[in-house]
Amino acid sequence: MTAPAAFAIPGDIATLTGGYLYERHLLEHLRAAGHEMEHIVLAESFPDPSAREMEEAVTALAALPSDQPLILDGLVFGAIDTAGLAQVSAPVIAMIHHPLALESGLSEARREHLYRTERDNLGLAAHVLVPSPHTQSILVDRYEVAPDRITVLRPGVAPAVGRSEPIEPPLILSVGILHPRKGHDVLIEALASLRDYDWTAVIVGRAWDPEHAEVLAQQLAKLDFGGRIRLAGRVTLEELQRLYRAATVFALATRYEGYGIVFDEAMSYGLPVISCDTGAVRETLPASASLLVPPDNAMAFADALQRILEDKELRTRLAAAALQAGKAQPGWPQQTEIASKLINQLATQAGNGF
Repeated sequence: MTAPAAFAIPGDIATLTGGYLYERHLLEHLRAAGHEMEHIVLAESFPDPSAREMEEAVTALAALPSDQPLILDGLVFGAIDTAGLAQVSAPVIAMIHHPLALESGLSEARREHLYRTERDNLGLAAHVLVPSPHTQSILVDRYEVAPDRITVLRPGVAPAVGRSEPIEPPLILSVGILHPRKGHDVLIEALASLRDYDWTAVIVGRAWDPEHAEVLAQQLAKLDFGGRIRLAGRVTLEELQRLYRAATVFALATRYEGYGIVFDEAMSYGLPVISCDTGAVRETLPASASLLVPPDNAMAFADALQRILEDKELRTRLAAAALQAGKAQPGWPQQTEIASKLINQLATQAGNGF
């Protein structure tokens, strides 16, 4: 028997970011597993909703039955008023991809507000789902969450679609929202020092932070790459799959990742990965399939890219290891079983008045 549950997510669930892909797959597979899943769409402005949007969110969540577990997306969970969350009688499963206070570019006042809100809200959660042991350790060490209240639910990975057919000149692919945390500015700066090499680059990701997106556009215009780097914005899933097949290397100069599902996707297509040794990146990427450099270091990132472009033997070795690691990754049906058992357990406890 599978218990009904709800999943509250802000904005468009079809958004192509790691967090949204994770939650969309989890929602779909929980339904396939037999759960009657109510999808609650909240304002896309979270974690910065208006007062009205905050009130509407609290009203929608408080209306859920007390025995219907609720998975609450971290953008909402970490920012919703604690007094409002306390009105929700349903058992709340917090879905924390990474704590909001760890985002880049926050003022100290904003960072402190998000930290206190998320810490207090975690005290109200029946359970917490995280994508990595790294995020789990942060919640235990900094947010005082008991380890037995946290379940690590690594993202499942869909098999690659089609055969990889790298194009010439080599395509450097990066996938991530246009936000300071993703480090696209560092990637662009690194590529500026590699003008003498033959390559093209595509950065896929919606303008999550419009001001930062404009900064990136101005950076490209100033450096004048002659169209060799393209900000593709949001693309269809089919186009993203085509880019993965066409690429030679995946490069994300991230400043922090709570997991990084795009790394799994890149490896499933056999792409060597260049990224930064920060957050959960090291525990997500096998050393045999990747080159990691310090964050915010464009020179080191350029050196890693240069090695990949110059050294065919290294590129081939990393690609083979990436493909092997990609094939070994768990699928969504396997991972969904973990979430399904948790939902059933919380529903039983709620029904028995525990």
